[in-house]
Amino acid sequence: MRIGITGHMNLTDATVDLVRAALLRELGRFDPATLTGVSCLAEGADSIFAQAVLDTGGRVEAILPAPDYRGTRVSADHLPAFDALADRAEHVRYIAEASSTQAYAEANAAMLDAIDLLLAVWDGVPSAKTGGTADAVAEARARGLQVAVIWPEGAQRK
Repeated sequence: MRIGITGHMNLTDATVDLVRAALLRELGRFDPATLTGVSCLAEGADSIFAQAVLDTGGRVEAILPAPDYRGTRVSADHLPAFDALADRAEHVRYIAEASSTQAYAEANAAMLDAIDLLLAVWDGVPSAKTGGTADAVAEARARGLQVAVIWPEGAQRK
């Protein structure tokens, strides 16, 4: 089973714990021997998901916008988690030569191309900018992909 992730980056500390527990419950429905999580490893939902996949015994594939993504877009606070997840990824794939809005959109499209199910850590609010979580959910649904929304009771964004 190949499962992708989309979701909010700006989760409160308490919400991180709620989302982690919800993702572990969802992933527990699948055989870890055949589970592959596909993630862009962004801060928030993407990284929580990738770690949860590894914690259940599954494999992670990282689809990153470009080789400069780590140095130009990953916050200093998120670097340790990003590096640890990238190091443990079975495969890291870059979409473009340099990070850009287009590279992010292409990375998201590549993730959707590579999965059977999309988990969306989403509060149900439309995206404030192009390429947000709501847009990823809409695109997945338009492609006919199964989408499971994860937004535990009590979850909040910063």
